[in-house]
Amino acid sequence: MTTDVAWLPLRQELARWRHAGRTAEFWLRDDDAIEPTPALGRLLRLTGEFAVPVTLAIIPAYTGEALASSLEAAHTSVAVHGWSHRNHAVDGEKKQELGPHRPGDVVFEELSRGLTQVRRLHGQRALPMLVPPWNRIESGLLAGLGSIGFKALSAFGPPRNAPILVINSNVDIIDWHGTRGCRDHTMLVREVTAQLGRAFDGGDPVGLLTHHLLHDEAAWSFLQRLFETTARQGGKWRSAKELLEGSD
Repeated sequence: MTTDVAWLPLRQELARWRHAGRTAEFWLRDDDAIEPTPALGRLLRLTGEFAVPVTLAIIPAYTGEALASSLEAAHTSVAVHGWSHRNHAVDGEKKQELGPHRPGDVVFEELSRGLTQVRRLHGQRALPMLVPPWNRIESGLLAGLGSIGFKALSAFGPPRNAPILVINSNVDIIDWHGTRGCRDHTMLVREVTAQLGRAFDGGDPVGLLTHHLLHDEAAWSFLQRLFETTARQGGKWRSAKELLEGSD
């Protein structure tokens, strides 16, 4: 839990944007959606309360009509989270579904099937955006993504060179190597503030990454406080669709 003082750097950075006549921008990606769950419902209610657009990275192999019919909120879009989120790396390597471990035509067939599945289920809500499982994709696969219908790639960290648009997340709220719950709020506020500082000088907007199935109460409270702060201080949450279309 953070004190009010811990949020001061973010409030000051947002004030700097306002005084410069500029709008600080954020976007939200949430990974691993498959089916309706209480956690997903809570995420959609919270983002709906603050009119925060959310892009759900859906695992095509395991999803279906149940999730599609539950996403009635207008602020929700969906992206393709690989095919089955299955690790094909060998022992000792970092987990990777979209790596060099299988023939490229096999990988592309799965990804094409995934995009078709997501579009069939979600219609206008579906984006031609690939979110690689574990945020990893072999560089040699990038050139073929456009030929199977993808217009954007979203991983994590600084953007990489690619023949299609890259819209990365850059602040992850989950403590993957520790509690697997929410990271320390003070550290997260510092990261959000630092990313806004980079964006002020021409960098990417703050791309917040969440995983609703792993959220503890600290994660929910951080999101609520962040949404409250940006709403009061003039921050704007953009949809991935806006970011994608704004690149045209």
